[in-house]
Amino acid sequence: MLLEIDHHSGVPIYRQVIEQIRRQIMAGRLSEGEQLMSVRELAAQLRVNPMTISKAYALLEVEGLVERRRGIGLFAAKLRKDKKAQTRAQLLEEILRKAAVTAVQLGIPEKKAGEMLARLYRKYDSGTRSHSNE
Repeated sequence: MLLEIDHHSGVPIYRQVIEQIRRQIMAGRLSEGEQLMSVRELAAQLRVNPMTISKAYALLEVEGLVERRRGIGLFAAKLRKDKKAQTRAQLLEEILRKAAVTAVQLGIPEKKAGEMLARLYRKYDSGTRSHSNE
């Protein structure tokens, strides 16, 4: 499980851990039933307090994205398709909201911002499709 913490971002570390694990689950990089690193292992890897990881894991469990198997550890939970689609949409909307606010603050017209998004989408979507066909 690859996670990266930015100590200068102003975002609490536990929140960074939650967001990155959530994205990995939604993208299928952490598949259903796959075991997450133990609290101690991840804390050591990221060089953070184990309580920070414990808090992140607890909140992911409350959210239903991971499940605890007593005495074994935490695992990526099986998600209903509608729950997964809803969570993916929420993640994207959050990112696009920030982009829209930034565009407005920079004085970029809506049409121009939309064109930029469409261009970037095509660029990265075509790259994804060409790799998946190889």
